[in-house]
Amino acid sequence: MTPSQKFLEKHGIKDTEPDALPMEQPAEKATQNDRRGFLKKSLGGLALGSFMFARPEETLEHATSRVNRFSAPSDLKITDMKYAVVMNGGGRCPVIKLETNQGLVGLGEVRDGADWRYALFLKSRIKGMNPCSVEQIFKRIKQFGYHARQGGGVCAVEMALWDLAGKAYNVPAYQLLGGKYRDKVRLYADTPQVKDPVAFAERMRVRLKEKGFTFLKMDFGIELVRDIPGTIVNANFWDVNRQWSNDPMSYGAMLHPLTQVQLTDKGLEEMANYVAKVREVVGYEVPLASDHYGHFDLNNAIRLGRAVEKYRLAWLEDMIPWQLTSQLKEIKTAIETPLCTGEDIYLKEEFIKLIDTQSVDIVHPDLATSGGLLETKKIADYAEERGVASAMHFAGLPISFMANVHCAAASMNFMGLENHSIDVPYWQNLVKTVDGKPLYEMGFAAVPDTPGLGIELNEEEMKKHLAPENTNFFGPTPEWDNIRSWDRLWS
Repeated sequence: MTPSQKFLEKHGIKDTEPDALPMEQPAEKATQNDRRGFLKKSLGGLALGSFMFARPEETLEHATSRVNRFSAPSDLKITDMKYAVVMNGGGRCPVIKLETNQGLVGLGEVRDGADWRYALFLKSRIKGMNPCSVEQIFKRIKQFGYHARQGGGVCAVEMALWDLAGKAYNVPAYQLLGGKYRDKVRLYADTPQVKDPVAFAERMRVRLKEKGFTFLKMDFGIELVRDIPGTIVNANFWDVNRQWSNDPMSYGAMLHPLTQVQLTDKGLEEMANYVAKVREVVGYEVPLASDHYGHFDLNNAIRLGRAVEKYRLAWLEDMIPWQLTSQLKEIKTAIETPLCTGEDIYLKEEFIKLIDTQSVDIVHPDLATSGGLLETKKIADYAEERGVASAMHFAGLPISFMANVHCAAASMNFMGLENHSIDVPYWQNLVKTVDGKPLYEMGFAAVPDTPGLGIELNEEEMKKHLAPENTNFFGPTPEWDNIRSWDRLWS
């Protein structure tokens, strides 16, 4: 028996209203019945007479009987945080779950390559709080994040809070950020470098012609010319092939200007020729961004920027560390190609410095470092007001990807979102979209209209790709339940 029938039976009323109007009815009578039909449909089958004589609270109860109540948001409380570390190809990406007293679960992701403990450390500080109070919780925990991967824990929690708030109110995360500007989010395809420019250009062609991407990014660094005599000064001291080393006093761990590595004219010519071969394949209609040039100072950055200007790259990314604001401004002033930085910056304040000093053309936050969805939108909004575009760096799993999609949808000056996992065959299978659509197709991600981030974990697939040294899969974490320090930053 439906709620309508129960209500009518309780009051001894028969539902005699017709479901359809006979064709021969006069227009006036048809209009009256149209109104009755509307009321009947609006109230789920309640007869007009019973509506008129019922008590107001009963009418309200009946009228809302079919409302889908996802939760009681004001009573929602965080009860637990659990984690699993999943391999994304060769990289490690921690995933967290925030559990609640109402059975809702929020998903978040610590930035790629960061430690899961950055997030679990925060559990005792947010347990018992209402996850819908996103900004309040963020202000409580943001002191425990920092630049680069150290911001990953705070951002993972922030993602999970928006996922929970969206589920509690039955709206997509982008709606809670102010609504969306677009239904599809443009992706740019990252392509790690290969020494052979012809082979590299073929990989780019596949991304463009077969996979449907409309925006590409390439790496071209001094490692490509390391073995060509006469291309790099000071390479006899530094092993420039160790860009990703973090050993003390290694090339990779040394701030760019401090290496005193220089490019010769021959080195510049070889690197420019590499870009030329890629442009020959992808053409000039397609934006082609660039990254990973090597560790050298602003003078050599300017020389390299000028050497590749005729290839009209979409941007030159992280030519020197983002902290060197005045030096970035010198580079930006000296070259025509747009300058881009930001993937390792935590919170909006350092972005504001770069924007206000006109030191960059494009801000490039990584949402899993910059502070999460709301902080990244604030960064984009500030940049927009000052005529600076915004792109989004990303190299993680689908959880963080969908957080980026919602933020990109809500940001007007958005250019493109990085996809760093195109060649990881199982990547899309790690989650299931609530609406059943693919995470992305032909270089665009559809913005979901389902609650929260719009995804659920595919736990069976995730279990196949756990980090070998840590096979925990959302097990209990009671050791992180209790606060053991006094955290206030003022007396």
